[in-house]
Amino acid sequence: MTKIPYMVRLTNKNDRDSVYGTFGLYEWLIDCWLLYVKWLVRMTKIPYMNDHSGKFSSKGKTPWMEYNGKPIADSQFCIEYLKKEKEVDVNTLLNKDEISVAKAFQRLTEENLYWTMCIESFGGDVSAVSSIIPYTGLKLWLTVKFLQRVIKQETWGQGMGRHTPDEVWEIAVHDMTAISNFLGEKKFFMGDEPCEVDCVLFGMLVMIIYNMPGSKHQKFVTEELGNLVSYCERMKNKYWPDWNEKLLHSPTYKDDSDQIYWHKTENSAQS
Repeated sequence: MTKIPYMVRLTNKNDRDSVYGTFGLYEWLIDCWLLYVKWLVRMTKIPYMNDHSGKFSSKGKTPWMEYNGKPIADSQFCIEYLKKEKEVDVNTLLNKDEISVAKAFQRLTEENLYWTMCIESFGGDVSAVSSIIPYTGLKLWLTVKFLQRVIKQETWGQGMGRHTPDEVWEIAVHDMTAISNFLGEKKFFMGDEPCEVDCVLFGMLVMIIYNMPGSKHQKFVTEELGNLVSYCERMKNKYWPDWNEKLLHSPTYKDDSDQIYWHKTENSAQS
C-alpha cells in the first residue's frame, strides 16, 4: 500500500517567498488526482513538502492547493495554475494535433474509465477494496458504507451508474483497450518523452494495478494488456524510484512531513 500525503506544500527556494500547497486525500488510497499534481512537480522539479494533516478545500474537494494565500481546488486547476505561475510546459514536444489527441484520451480516462472503476470497487462486492483500507471492525464497516453511498450518488449523477453491470464492464474494456492500442510499443503515451497525459494515465492505471486487487479491471490489465503494466513500471522508475520506500509496510518508511524536496524525486530531501 502506498503512502500518499494528505497535503503537499509547494515552496520556492527563496528566503523571502514561500508557496504552500495542500492536497488532501485518504492516506490509504493511491489517489490518481494527487499523483497527477505530484507528477508535475516532480517532472518540472518544483520544490515541495509533504504534510499529512488532512485538510480539505473550502469546496470539500481534494486535491487542492494554496498558492500565496490563494486556494485552488481541483487537480486540473492546480496543474493549470502551476504551469502558468512557474512557466512550465510539459507538452512542448507535441504539435496541435497531438495535443488534441492527448486531451481526448485524458478525458476518456478521467470522465469515463474512472467511473467504471468506482462502480467496480464500490458497486457490489466490497471485499477487495475493504482489504486495502487499514481499519477493522465497525470503523471499517462505516467507512465502506459511507463510500458506497457517496459513489452511488456520484455515479448516478454522472450517468455511469444508470447502466447495468455488464454495460459498465463493456465500457471499461473498450476504454482500457483503446488506451493500450494507442500506446502500442511506444515508451510513453505520445512518444519517447512523457507529457501531461502520461501523468493522468499513470495515476489511473496504478489505481487499477495496485488498488483494485482481484477486480475485473486489474485482471484484464495484467493478463491482457501487458504493455500498460510495463508502461507504469517505466513511469515509476523515471519519477518514483523511491516508490517502495513510501509503502506503509516498508521497513524504511517514515513520516516525511515538512521535509523539503528540491528535486524530482523524494530521495532529494532536506529538513
